[in-house]
Amino acid sequence: MPTAQTWRAAAISLAILVAFLSVWHLATRGTGVTANMDPEYAKLMGQTATQGKSAMPGPFDVATTIWGHLKSPFYDNGPNDKGLGIQLAYSIGRVGLGYLLAVLVAIPIGFLIGMSPLMSRALDPFIQVLKPISPLAWMPLALYTIKDSSASAIFVIFICSVWPMLLNTAFGVASVRKEWLNVARTLEVGTFRRAFTVILPAAAPTIVTGMRISIGIAWLVIVAAEMLVGGTGIGYFVWNQWNNLSITNVIVAILTIGVVGMILDQMLAALGRSVTYPE
Repeated sequence: MPTAQTWRAAAISLAILVAFLSVWHLATRGTGVTANMDPEYAKLMGQTATQGKSAMPGPFDVATTIWGHLKSPFYDNGPNDKGLGIQLAYSIGRVGLGYLLAVLVAIPIGFLIGMSPLMSRALDPFIQVLKPISPLAWMPLALYTIKDSSASAIFVIFICSVWPMLLNTAFGVASVRKEWLNVARTLEVGTFRRAFTVILPAAAPTIVTGMRISIGIAWLVIVAAEMLVGGTGIGYFVWNQWNNLSITNVIVAILTIGVVGMILDQMLAALGRSVTYPE
């Protein structure tokens, strides 16, 4: 059951939201919402196309546009006119694939580094050189070698997701209490069995923390990557709507990115709570 503090926090959050929406509405009252927008597209989004200078939309304009997207999230009128649901599905698919590849690489290598001081010292120079490189710096090289924009975006997600998981896994494995490892050795538990029955449960909260950090970075990077490569995805949707001078749709996309990022983060947070046990 929710505690009194939880209800108070929810009330404060609601009050902040109402205050923000009120200030936003007052600041934009009386302004238009669209300019130079295609009339058919404006009709689909539940808006009236106007001519003139673009103005900042208010919360009611954004809500109307959100409802238009919810009514038809998967329409496809050509390469530059796809529904928000389709664009979001492309982005989530790329993030999911790149993230899964990072999990398959980072966690085993992190275990190796955490269990072997020799391998930790041997691999540390490579990690320290590669880790600070911006994921987007890899994009030109990926496009040149892979020659596919979607695969290049997946590669960038893989690169940016690897390091937090790898380092947190290595730290978690290396921080397992020595008494537990000594008991396992006394019982003559083999290396692989010790890794899965002793080290993995003990290091799981730290590993999931790394996974949680990685999914946040991956979702952050995919938007920028799709702006660069174009074609499909929520990042491309933002850039395309900016080119159409549809600020309302840009705000809708920003809100969508935030909500999806929060959902992904909370999924990993729930996984973290499920593998955390009191000592």
